[in-house]
Amino acid sequence: MRDGRVRPAAELLTASRRGDVPPFMVMDVMAAAARIEAAGGHVIHMEVGQPASPAPATARAAARAAIDAGRLDYTSALGLLSLRQRIARYYRDSHELDVDPERIVVTTGSSNAFILAFLTLFEPGDRVAVTLPGYPPYRHILSALGCEVVPIETTAATRHALSGEMLLAAHRKTPLKGVLVASPANPTGTMMSREAMAELMDAAASENIRFISDEIYHGLDYAFPATTAAALSDDALVINSFSKYFCMTGWRVGWMVVPAPLVRAVERLQQNLAISVPTLSQIAAEAAFDGTAEMDAIKHGYQDNRRLLIEGLPRAGLDSFLPADGAFYLYADVSRFTDDSFDFARRMLEEAHVAATPGIDFDPVHGKSFLRFCYAGSRAETEEAIARITQWLRR
Repeated sequence: MRDGRVRPAAELLTASRRGDVPPFMVMDVMAAAARIEAAGGHVIHMEVGQPASPAPATARAAARAAIDAGRLDYTSALGLLSLRQRIARYYRDSHELDVDPERIVVTTGSSNAFILAFLTLFEPGDRVAVTLPGYPPYRHILSALGCEVVPIETTAATRHALSGEMLLAAHRKTPLKGVLVASPANPTGTMMSREAMAELMDAAASENIRFISDEIYHGLDYAFPATTAAALSDDALVINSFSKYFCMTGWRVGWMVVPAPLVRAVERLQQNLAISVPTLSQIAAEAAFDGTAEMDAIKHGYQDNRRLLIEGLPRAGLDSFLPADGAFYLYADVSRFTDDSFDFARRMLEEAHVAATPGIDFDPVHGKSFLRFCYAGSRAETEEAIARITQWLRR
């Protein structure tokens, strides 16, 4: 106390070092776009990886029925058994793979799954490899948990995917404890073939490097069918989500396929950190599997939007992209216009009212020359975005 008064909170409270992580820049772009919309502007949203379509009708109907039925109680920390069994059936139907439902853990979106995975697999100070460009929260969550992030820059030589040779080269410099990869990847949309995935996983296994596979864009594959790491090793930890293919971002429900020896550790963490995933979201997620015909039609719309961008953006001068094999992103080279993707994205939002995410969010090293466009919106909005960008760049 000072002069009999309580000291101001600002003098008492400072954030921990773990809280000192960079912002997830796409959320800042969303906030800036919201301010323009609040002032009456019409923004075309291509910044956030969020489908414009709602959850499947089957999921919404199941949720309404569950609400009308009355109580929604806690579930097992691992998730509803019926949902875990339905996820196991998904692996049989889609990958001809038998996965024990006891190895499946339902999570609050993939974000919760990353936290559970990192806490289970790594100690503070462990070195974990991630690719650049890559999803920013990988790096930020690992850092917040006290791990050392080892970014590995990908190149055109491997179609912007991580190879076993690249992983082992980083491991030889200073040993790695883990590696995380995504296929299809965010922000590039690039995919790994089954052979490339197996080669990388074999390299990791040869040095006891723990392997995490982010598969949240499975189902949104255009070049060739996506391979699950669970088909190649029981030791891989797989993360998936209902957010992307099933258009259920706000429902916040995902899952993990966990190596059998680690299930109890994940369960104990889930019990303490979350108790369980919202029951309503789990009920809806189980029913979502019956809406795949609806979701496949939406996927075809993404493919059409992808074609429109690949054909239309070059006419505006944006004619260099990374491989867009899957997901719903186009990672475009803007170096002929700028060496500051943050300022470029800001001006495009303010002047053309098109929101995209600057590449430095995904790659602090080379992302100054790239923008990520999400094409999960409507065809009309995609066409309008191309027209606005073309007009803006020609000024």
